[in-house]
Amino acid sequence: MFKAVLFDLDGTLLYTLKDVADAMNKALEHFGYPVHPVDAYKYFIGESVETEARRALPESARDPAFIKKLALYSEEIYDKCWGDNTHPYEGIPELLTELPRRGLTSVILSNKNDRFTKVMVEKILSQWQFKIVQGAIPDAPLKPDPTLALRIAKQLQIPPEQFLYLGDTNTDMQTAVSSGMFPVGCLWGYRTADELLASGAKVLINHPAEVLGIIDSH
Repeated sequence: MFKAVLFDLDGTLLYTLKDVADAMNKALEHFGYPVHPVDAYKYFIGESVETEARRALPESARDPAFIKKLALYSEEIYDKCWGDNTHPYEGIPELLTELPRRGLTSVILSNKNDRFTKVMVEKILSQWQFKIVQGAIPDAPLKPDPTLALRIAKQLQIPPEQFLYLGDTNTDMQTAVSSGMFPVGCLWGYRTADELLASGAKVLINHPAEVLGIIDSH
């Protein structure tokens, strides 16, 4: 049934939370606003850096122009610190090695800025082949809109229903459902089982190796 696996990046392939939180906290501190514990960012991120900035600010400070300014400043900091603590989750290297042995194509679709997405994959995941690495770009809507997921499927000439979509947030599960891909929620990421199931996950897994069992059973 499956010919490809579409991966989310943050919270799915890579633990990125501390570096993301550190960048935004430094930006908040710079502008005189309170900072947050690292775990709070599990619910701030997943859409766009501007959404993250809005959620990190007090409600009284959520002026659209300032949100954009905070987001841009945070990205400048993140550009310098993104590699300080970021690393693949346990079991991800083994999964990425095994998939091509079974004839499956691997791709990445992230709501992270496309430049960051590509740089991170190049620096941390370069020993594995991804046919497409796609981050957020100006001319396409962000996930959960299915546009980029469907564009990837068309580009690879693989029907959406032959993609296993692995992600860790409601945004990912909604993207999978709306694009016709098979939604699998990973519990090592940033959100809860209840959120993933409510957003359409067909299966929840605790370890990357469980992806192979899903592939084998279909």
